[in-house]
This record gives sequence, C-alpha cells and structure tokens, in this order.
Amino acid sequence: MKFATDWSTSAVIARREKYYAASQRKFQPYQKPLILKRGAGQYLWDEKDNRLIDLLAMNVCISVGHAHPDVVQAASEQAVALPHCTTMFYHPVPAHFAEELAATMPAGYDWVVHFTNSGAEAIDLALMMARTFTGHRDVVALQGGYHGPTYGAQSITGISGFRHDVGLPGNVQFAMSPNPYRGEFGDDIQRYLNALDNTIRFGSTGNLAAMIIEPVQGYVGIVPMPIGYIEGAAERIRAAGGVMIIDEVQAGFGRTGDSFWSFEQHNVVPDIVVAAKGIANGYPLGAVIARKHIAEPMADKFLFHTYGANPMSCAAGRAVLRVISEEQLQQNSKAVGEALVDGLRGLMDDHPNIGDVRGRGLMIAVELVKDRGSKAPATEETAIVFEQNRHHGLVSSKAGPERSVLRLVPPMCLAQSDVPTIVEAMDRSFAALK
Repeated sequence: MKFATDWSTSAVIARREKYYAASQRKFQPYQKPLILKRGAGQYLWDEKDNRLIDLLAMNVCISVGHAHPDVVQAASEQAVALPHCTTMFYHPVPAHFAEELAATMPAGYDWVVHFTNSGAEAIDLALMMARTFTGHRDVVALQGGYHGPTYGAQSITGISGFRHDVGLPGNVQFAMSPNPYRGEFGDDIQRYLNALDNTIRFGSTGNLAAMIIEPVQGYVGIVPMPIGYIEGAAERIRAAGGVMIIDEVQAGFGRTGDSFWSFEQHNVVPDIVVAAKGIANGYPLGAVIARKHIAEPMADKFLFHTYGANPMSCAAGRAVLRVISEEQLQQNSKAVGEALVDGLRGLMDDHPNIGDVRGRGLMIAVELVKDRGSKAPATEETAIVFEQNRHHGLVSSKAGPERSVLRLVPPMCLAQSDVPTIVEAMDRSFAALK
C-alpha cells in the first residue's frame, strides 16, 4: 500500500497551518518554512532538491548520519519480525541494548537501564527515582539548563521561554550557572560553588534529592561546564543527601569528542544518567541509566512507558553504538569540531558581531553581540545571519535566552572536507550585517 503525498510547497504549508495545534505550529524558526524531503549522512535536501549541510542534526537526534544504512537495516529487520513488544513480555533486543549501554558506563559499578519513549520522560523518571531513593523532595537545577517540555522537566528548566505559566511542580531551586562568557563571576569556579552553597543553605530544606546538570548546556547556547564545577557540585549535593543526575541527552554518545559521555571529563561518576536524542539516530527512544541500588526502590510501585524498550528503536540503538565505534565518530567529532571552531574563530577579525566561538567536539556556538565591549545580545543580527545561512546552504538553529546564539550540532559524520564550505558560507552570511 502506498499513500499519496502532496509535496507541493503550498500544500505542505497549508496542511500544517490547518491541522496542527497552535502548540505544535509554534516551532517554526524560518521566515519561509523549510520543507525537508530526504537526508543522507550530514546532508539534507528540501522539496525543491536543494542540498544543505545539516548543522542541527534534527535537534541533535541524528548522531551517525541521516539514513545510515546499518541503522536502517537493523530497524527494518526488526520491524519485519516484530515492530513492538510491550515490556510485560520479554524480548532479547532491548535487553542486549541495556547491557551494551551499561558497558559504556564507568567500570566497578552495577548499572541498570530503564527505557522510555523520549528524553523528557526519562528526565521525569530520573527525578522520581532520585526522590524515591533519597526520601527527599528538593532538587537543584542550573540557570540556563534545558531538560524537556513535560510538566516535570519544565520545572527544572532554567529558561523562561521554555516554562509555561501553568503552575509547575515545586521543590526546585536554581543555582547560578558557571558561564565563563556571560556569568556574573566569569571563570571563577569557586565563586559559583559558593553561590551553590548559598542556594542549598537558603533555598532548600538542606535535605536534597538531587542536582541535575548538563555538562554542556544546549539550548541556552552551548555552554560547557568548566572543569572543577561538576566535581565540586557533586560533593555538595551528596553531602546534603542528594544524588547527582547528569543530563546527556544532547552531549552524549561521543558528540563532545574527548569521551563517550561528556561527564567523563569532569572526574565524577554520576548516580543517574539520562540519555535520548542521538541514542537511536532519530528513532524515538530515551533511557535512564542508574546505579542499581538507586533504581531498586522504584520496584515498589508500577511504572510503565508504552513504547519504552521498543525492539525496533532498540535495534537501531544497538546499530548506533556499533557505527560510532567502527567509524570512529567520537574521534571524528573531536577532530572536525576543533577544525570548525578554528575556522569560525578566524572570522572574528572581519565580523565584529561575533562575540564568542566556543564548544566541545561537534557542539559549537557562535554568539552574536552588538559590540564586544558591552556583550549586548544581538538578536536581530542573529536572525539575519540565521536566514542567510539557509540561503548559503546551511541548516543551523538560534539558541540562547535572547536568540542571539547560532547553535551548530551536526551529525557526527560531518567531514573535514565540509569545514571550508561551512566557514565560507558563514563568512558570506555575516557579510549581510555590513
């Protein structure tokens, strides 16, 4: 059976406008909608067959490249055999994937996995797990952190534009984020840790359930946590009775280059890790990976995610792990990411609106400012460059509280040969500001 699909630009736009709810129509960043027809590796083609370099990876979901043949084959073979199996019944594929994910974690600990439908659901579960294990309610999150759109995940998201005015769950305090470029204390880690001490002392009961941290904050504009902060935060949280939750939804699976998990650069072994997005290269899946003794108390109550541990998505996830290893995509992320950062920094002399270029591996930000002295966010200028990027063959995204950051998170197969093309296109995009 084959369904007719109308690929005409006007029809695609009209159907979305008529049948999508307002909440789903909102997520449209371009002045003229971008309609995507197919993808391969790091490239996308629109409905007119124009090729673009994907620097967004479909919101970091495409880890090993669009339509990677190994991932497609694994998912397709499982779809033919049995596309879904509820977790009340047993199937070997999700169990194998859980074992393989646990093997990526620090040795010497018993790790267990709970699969969910999405990253946001995994965040909700991680919060529930921490509160159940500790018997405490208070959670500390970071200003600028993003953890998802669900009711629970919004409550620990520290960006007002992602928090709906609907009375979110409480028992959450936000600590000052250690942002070396924009933070109040610059790169003085000890002062940020002192501020965390004050958050615990004055904003909580003193008995914590958890703290949650992205080692590289994503939607606030690619802000890597400075070395020393997560280690110091973990000491303080555990001293107050809490556990450390690390959100690897965007930064995990080798994307930051130096290690498979981004937390590995911070001399910390988490208690709970949340993973999703690139975990299955676009197939819907999330996971909570936790120390077994922390997860065990959840057995007292029934908890179920309908499509969690879906064997088709888990088959794709198994293929993703194998492709990352065989194609050395973690190493590629490091090498290509460093080259791209160097190339983009080379544009700063000619384009004074570039305030900062930063990142880890293939998580890169170009932050725009009115001028480098004041660091005033350049929202309008960012919108212009963003639109120009598309005109010059690049798909990127706008990030940050003021939408003044170009966020570049391409598939990890981005090649060295793509770097000059990207830098040249960005140079032409920024020229529109002159």
